[in-house]
Amino acid sequence: MAEKRSAFLLFINTAPKETAAAYALVGDGVTELTISYNPQTNTVQYIHQDTANTELTGYQPNAPVTSQVVKGDPAFDFINDMRKALPIGSEAHTDVVMVDVFDTPTGNAYPAAKQPVSIQIDSYGGAASDPLSIGYTINWRGNSTAGTFDPDTKTFTEGAAPAAFADRKGE
Repeated sequence: MAEKRSAFLLFINTAPKETAAAYALVGDGVTELTISYNPQTNTVQYIHQDTANTELTGYQPNAPVTSQVVKGDPAFDFINDMRKALPIGSEAHTDVVMVDVFDTPTGNAYPAAKQPVSIQIDSYGGAASDPLSIGYTINWRGNSTAGTFDPDTKTFTEGAAPAAFADRKGE
């Protein structure tokens, strides 16, 4: 049986400049969140070949999000504060934790990956008959760290995830 979309959760660190992370579930006001992996390739076709050679050279993942305004939701409040400040460079950095709650947990902790990201504010407003919304893009920065995440305590523990979430350093 196929898993429902709710079996994949994304938490955003709403306190990136603090010593301890404060993760909030991205969900209230969001009806769709899909990670686009944006594969990067290099294609070469030599003069004696009829078919080109394409090599996969990397990925440039991001996740465009449109959220309705949900005042008081920690994830929305964090993104809305960014909209007001329009941060650039390191001021736009935070991290997210991606959690597969369809996998078997260890205690209350599920396999997860912590990913450094930057947040880009794309839009704010909407049509007259639609709810007020904010559009933003979560852009991946570098490699993720494998671990587990407890959705109840909102705690990420590095290094305890299965091979599917293995660190990708220097590949």
